[in-house]
Amino acid sequence: MSVIQLLSKADRHLGRLDMYSEYVDLDLYIQMHIAKEAVQSSKIEGTRTNIEDTFLQKEEINIEERNDWEEVQNYISAMKEAVLMLHTLPFSSRLIKQTHKILLQGVRGEHKLPGEYRKSQNWIGGAGLSDAVFIPPVHTSLNELMSDLEKFANDDLNQLPDLLKIALIHYQFETIHPFLDGNGRVGRLLITLYLVDKGILKQPILYLSDFFERNRTLYYDNLMRTRTHNDLNQWFKFFLTGIIETAQNGIQTFDGILQLQRNTDHKLKNAGSKSGDAHKVLDALYAKPLINAQSVSEVIGKSMRTAYQLIYLLEELEIVKEISGSQRGRNYLFEEYLNLFKK
Repeated sequence: MSVIQLLSKADRHLGRLDMYSEYVDLDLYIQMHIAKEAVQSSKIEGTRTNIEDTFLQKEEINIEERNDWEEVQNYISAMKEAVLMLHTLPFSSRLIKQTHKILLQGVRGEHKLPGEYRKSQNWIGGAGLSDAVFIPPVHTSLNELMSDLEKFANDDLNQLPDLLKIALIHYQFETIHPFLDGNGRVGRLLITLYLVDKGILKQPILYLSDFFERNRTLYYDNLMRTRTHNDLNQWFKFFLTGIIETAQNGIQTFDGILQLQRNTDHKLKNAGSKSGDAHKVLDALYAKPLINAQSVSEVIGKSMRTAYQLIYLLEELEIVKEISGSQRGRNYLFEEYLNLFKK
């Protein structure tokens, strides 16, 4: 398929995906989209955390897995903060640096200049410069290169379609590799930020990391081929295929959510006087599919005893299931909902 055909298809599917923001309260589901993206993007860098782990407290995570968990939490914070910053900042170096700063705060990369462009040479692949797969531009040229990237992103007179523009921006960013650490994660975040900034999506509900993770070798090969053979055409095709596939998956997820809502609403018809509180908890579960008695008590503003009664009802109706296996501090998962994001 040609780039033009893929572009047309990608535009069409993005339009369909964005339509959900018209008749679904997306604020309820954004948390899950961001959590999935954080897990998948961090996975490409070798971090191992499950999507359900992102909703646990730090002390509930095994000590040897806490570093990975904290990196994913930072990614979630960086994404949320960056989307908020778009209201006051353009798509810019300032936005990129601030996002990077949050990403590396207090984790393994915290000594690698969070929020600052590198001041030394880095490399991709290999043990050092002598056997590197690719050596990015020298650090003294970074301000100029990133300034050019910023101008290109905000040049409304440039007639290149937005999806090809962001494909090019992502490729350029990964090639410039402006930070000592976190370039992959920031570069993937920029795709979503750009789509929101340009009004292509009203909400950050499309993330390519899952596609890149499943096609990791192709992802790196296509980036590299563009550098060595100037084969932008192939990169555009790969990128647009990712947009199409991810948008289609997103549409399926939202269809699944709407079906699940209908099913759970039907189950709650038998909840009697507890129906109002049960719906409040359900709304909370769409934002965070893991609850305990304490969080339920806070959501409904009632005693722990009432919270436990409500949880038992939701268990009986097979809406949540207990996953911690302990007598105290039990956690309950809205598994059917979580599974929609694991497909």
